[in-house]
Amino acid sequence: MSVDLASEIAAWPVGSASVAVVNADGIVDMHDDGRRQKWASVTKIATALTILDACQEGVVSLDDELGPPGSTLAHLLAHASGMGPDEREAMSPLEKRRIYSNAGYETAAGHLAQATGSPFTEELNDRLIELLDMSDTRLEGSPAHGMVGTIGDLATMARELLAPSLVLNQVVELASTLAYPGLDGVLPGYGRQSPNDWGLGCEIRDHKSPHWTAPENSPATFGHFGQAGSFCWVDRDAGLACVSLSDTPFGQWAIDAWPPLSSKVLAAYR
Repeated sequence: MSVDLASEIAAWPVGSASVAVVNADGIVDMHDDGRRQKWASVTKIATALTILDACQEGVVSLDDELGPPGSTLAHLLAHASGMGPDEREAMSPLEKRRIYSNAGYETAAGHLAQATGSPFTEELNDRLIELLDMSDTRLEGSPAHGMVGTIGDLATMARELLAPSLVLNQVVELASTLAYPGLDGVLPGYGRQSPNDWGLGCEIRDHKSPHWTAPENSPATFGHFGQAGSFCWVDRDAGLACVSLSDTPFGQWAIDAWPPLSSKVLAAYR
């Protein structure tokens, strides 16, 4: 049993899109439009993996004070610092709300660049892109949302998240394990979630509703979606990951299309 991915995408109101399904061995099915697309906020996964790798090496520490008073690098990666979405000022006390913050990721990436003396782009290339041979993907802007690349490269990263072999296990665990539990917050595009669980880089599905993954996805499913019409989820209980890129910004079309696709992927490939 498989899913006709091309037919699924043909029903989406987009100009072009790609989808890949991944298991621990690699890509098991893919429809590739052959284009490099914006990853948007899926970039945050790659940025977090880069920073967490540097933490494991001792270059920076999750306990480094960074951001609003009392905040650390870990708070920024988990959206728990109180920093505003796009401003580097606090909108909330520390660990009181999960405020999704591009500014927090830019601050975190800048901290690593300052510690190493190298541009963050070089750190990302050395610690992730070249490591995984993601040769068609580059950071072309903010470390919060600036990656541009192919569906094949995004699938490569997803497989590594599902079954780490080159990226350190500890790095993936930190990115995908709940940090600062019990924080409520707004999941962009889906409204207030109570709680709004997040690891140090990846959103954690838990029992959120509404949500961009499928109802059949495990509560432990983790990943990210982006405003460019992109997503990456990893469900270890199912032994699967699924990724998508498109040329059309996130909107009601994605809210309607993504969960049914994910349901079919889980039914067909798990």
